Amino acid sequence: MSSPVSVRTTVRDPVCGMEFAPEQAAATRTVPGLVLHFCSNDCAATFDRNPAHYLAPASPTTGVPPGGAAPARLVLPLAELQQAGSPALERAVGLVPGVTHVNANVKGRQLIIEYDPAQASVAALLGAVRAAGFRPADHTLRLKVSGLYCAECVARIEDALKAVPGVLDATMSAASNEVRVVYAPVIGDLGLLTRAVEHAGPYTAARAAEASAPEQDREAEATAAEYRSLMRKWWFGAAVGVPTMILSYPYLIPGLRDWLPRGSEALWWTWFVMGIASLAVLVYSGSQFFVGMWEGLKHRSANMHTLIALGTSVAWLYSTIALFFPQLFPDEAMTDVYYDVTVVVIALVVLGLALEIKAKGRTSEAIKKLIGLQPRTARVRRGGQEQDIPVEEVLAGDLIVVRPGEKIPVDGVVVEGQSAVDESMITGESLPVSKKVEDEVIGATINKTGAFVFRATRVGKDTALANIIRLVQDAQGSKVPIQRVVDRVSAYFTPAVMILAIVGFVVWYVFGPAPALTYALIVAVTTLIIACPCALGMATPMSLTTGVGLGAQHGILIRSGDALQTAAKLNAVVLDKTGTITEGKPALTDIVLLEGYDEHEVLRLAATVERASEHPLAQAIVEGAEARGLAAGTLAGFEAVPGHGVIASVDGRELQIGNRKLLERAGIDPGRLEAEAQRLADNGKTPMFVILDGRAAGILAVADTVKADSQAAIAAMKRLGLEVVMITGDNERTAKAIARQVGVDRVLAEVLPQDKALNVQRLQLEGKKVAMVGDGINDAPALAQADVGLAIGTGTDVAIEAADITLIKGSLTGVVTAIQISRATMANVYQNLFGAFIYNTLGLPVALGVLYPFTGLLLSPLLAALAMSFSSVTVISNANRLKRWKPRV
Repeated sequence: MSSPVSVRTTVRDPVCGMEFAPEQAAATRTVPGLVLHFCSNDCAATFDRNPAHYLAPASPTTGVPPGGAAPARLVLPLAELQQAGSPALERAVGLVPGVTHVNANVKGRQLIIEYDPAQASVAALLGAVRAAGFRPADHTLRLKVSGLYCAECVARIEDALKAVPGVLDATMSAASNEVRVVYAPVIGDLGLLTRAVEHAGPYTAARAAEASAPEQDREAEATAAEYRSLMRKWWFGAAVGVPTMILSYPYLIPGLRDWLPRGSEALWWTWFVMGIASLAVLVYSGSQFFVGMWEGLKHRSANMHTLIALGTSVAWLYSTIALFFPQLFPDEAMTDVYYDVTVVVIALVVLGLALEIKAKGRTSEAIKKLIGLQPRTARVRRGGQEQDIPVEEVLAGDLIVVRPGEKIPVDGVVVEGQSAVDESMITGESLPVSKKVEDEVIGATINKTGAFVFRATRVGKDTALANIIRLVQDAQGSKVPIQRVVDRVSAYFTPAVMILAIVGFVVWYVFGPAPALTYALIVAVTTLIIACPCALGMATPMSLTTGVGLGAQHGILIRSGDALQTAAKLNAVVLDKTGTITEGKPALTDIVLLEGYDEHEVLRLAATVERASEHPLAQAIVEGAEARGLAAGTLAGFEAVPGHGVIASVDGRELQIGNRKLLERAGIDPGRLEAEAQRLADNGKTPMFVILDGRAAGILAVADTVKADSQAAIAAMKRLGLEVVMITGDNERTAKAIARQVGVDRVLAEVLPQDKALNVQRLQLEGKKVAMVGDGINDAPALAQADVGLAIGTGTDVAIEAADITLIKGSLTGVVTAIQISRATMANVYQNLFGAFIYNTLGLPVALGVLYPFTGLLLSPLLAALAMSFSSVTVISNANRLKRWKPRV
């Protein structure tokens, strides 16, 4: 399913030429018939000194000045564009209101569109292109963002990137501090992306490094250093905070009230020392809050750090004024100091940030575990000699030697030896898988018993493990649909809290009891401190990161948050029969013989004949004989009878194998074999009659066998409340026979591959949320049509583009596990969102003092800081609780 795209109309600074969104302009100037936008005040000042230099005369052909309200122009690269399809594409896009000109450049594979931005959006243009059956060509990269002070900054960074011409979509995760950018090749300079992030606020951005063990070590060290720094700040704040809390209210403590009475010189000097110490806490322990506030103000924005810096600095300034200028206050009770608020709030919030960093590190353990699976070296056979080299130096085509107990370094195909391989870390399959010559092996899996040599086929970024890591990273950086709403709420949250704090101060100062100023100050500071936009912003990405990682550990690759949220709401599952419910290849299932014939002898003779046959069912008989260790005989006189079967001589005996028509051609009465053939056919099997030396000998039945766990998996789906539908191109009798075996009640038979998507759509029209499960190749249209497409992957084929979810292990139990993980993750998301909304919904009114008229209680800023700090930690801890989740059998 395609991801949403978003491109915004931009304006150009007439001085420096920089393009940006109109709302990001630092200044504007109005000239006759034209509004000019400037990226900075410097550019505006340059323009003011010589406007004529930058104002070209109107175009003689269009009558519009350059840079004015001319039609916008979009050059959109397309993945595929044929001459035959270009007129239809031009017509489809030309129907969008506001489009003035469309030109499809077939040779350059570009669509050039001129349109009026006031009437048409780029999103509408892209929608028209897709509706016409074309796909815009795009690329993806990930940027690592530093200086992200709070989760509410996410929307600001996304908007800045989407405003860059050529960017189709930008999605940021507060859990990983990474933003995934989808852009068209026309963007040219990728430095525009990092500059856009840096222009949006106090952030720095760099291209995210490829996932690797050394990079993870560096990132872990940086995180540990940040954690240690915050803990040092916490200990300093706590050391100052304890005596400050005690000495702030000496008249409440026996012994101190006599030593430090109110109004005494000793108390004044004690508070003076406390003021100096609390200032040190503000400067050292709280430095990041003031830096964040200042950087935000420079970019005309506010964040969580603005709230903390304002709250603590207001408390410190009030206390300092009360200490040095008590005569300004009408009541002595108003001259109490609140240095304890400054110190303890800073210390508690810093502790919360440290615990948050620690907890966030645990949510990315899935990626770390996947990276840790990759062995560091490989034993390569080159020039007849074996040598150990770094795995990064392995080339496709290299012969690699693997001994018992060693990890397989890259993907490949066995060329010598045989063994059993533990693939549980990739597929989730607990039992070792037997490997022999020509079998595929997956990098990072563990060789158990024998030694073997394999030829490398996929190395570096092309291995299954690298694909899995890339898919998991992309999914963890995506959003569930509900998160987009939360991000918008978070963006307005901080300004709203600041307004509430001012309103609360005014109300308490005007209508509050004496001393009104003290009460008003406490209410304003408490309101600023208790608000927690971070808990709101991180509620969803932390759960998503953990849930996607959990899926990867169970061999389930979830592509996006959209897929995860939709999978939690499914109520119908469509299963393709071949390769999904069944093994996807025929196997010998039954041998029915008349009296006097030996099973092994008949099968040996039949397999000898079928070795020469090209019929798709012949290989099943050959493999059945090989599995029983039967040696082939000497074949002579082979003849294929079209539509009937084959005739040959084996070891001097005449043998015929085929369908009912072959018996009729030979004039042989099948006897009781007729009923047996009917029974086998009713069970979805293909009966083949065997005639030996002119007499009917028996039946060999071949069928596409049902996977061992399909029946149990389908039963589990029903217990989850899902309607299970089987879809197949087979005839209805065969389809219903398979359906009876596995417990499927609804069957769609004789469906052509191109009609599978139509049948999925019909189920959707019944009001169902439908998942389609297939092999990702001929089922691609149906996978794309379904609300969620699940592809059964095998071995190294893990990047199936049409699927929203890929099951590495070729088993239907993965479908059950994927839906269970989706439901568990979304339940965790809703728990986090409920907790964050309830905390802020209840906390802010309490901080504003709504309980005071009824109970006489007013929330302390200290308790507000404690609650704010641990609200974020609680959200992250609840997300980490998902890691203990186990699939229900």
